[in-house]
Amino acid sequence: QVQLVESGGGLVQAGGSLRLSCTASGRTISTYSMGWFRDPPGKEREFVAAMNWNGGSAYYADSVKGRFTMSRDNAKNTVYLQMNSLNPEDTGVYFCTAGLLTGWPALMRPNSYRDWGQGTQVTVSS
Repeated sequence: QVQLVESGGGLVQAGGSLRLSCTASGRTISTYSMGWFRDPPGKEREFVAAMNWNGGSAYYADSVKGRFTMSRDNAKNTVYLQMNSLNPEDTGVYFCTAGLLTGWPALMRPNSYRDWGQGTQVTVSS
C-alpha cells in the first residue's frame, strides 16, 4: 500500500497559480500510475490529470488542458500538479491517487485506483 500526502493547496485569486505536491511513502511510485482528481463543491469527484507508471505524456481533463501540468519525480517519490490561470470553477478538494493500472480510459476512472491521499483544499476567488 502507498501512503500519499498532498500539500500546496490554498486560497488564490482568479488568474493565479498554485503547485500541488503529493509525496508517497511505503512503496516507490515508479511502478504506479498516478492521478489527480478533485471534488468540486456539491459535485461528484472528477478527473484532473494522470500519468502511466511507465512514463509518457500526461492525460488531462478538457477543462484543465493547457493550464495544468502534471509531472512526477520518481527519485523523490513525488508527483506534482502545476496549476496556472486558475478560475473559480477549479475550486475543490484535490486528491492524489496511485494504482496498478495503465492506459486510457482506465486512468480517468476513480475506481481504477487503490490508494488515495487525504486531499488538499484549493479555493479560487473571483
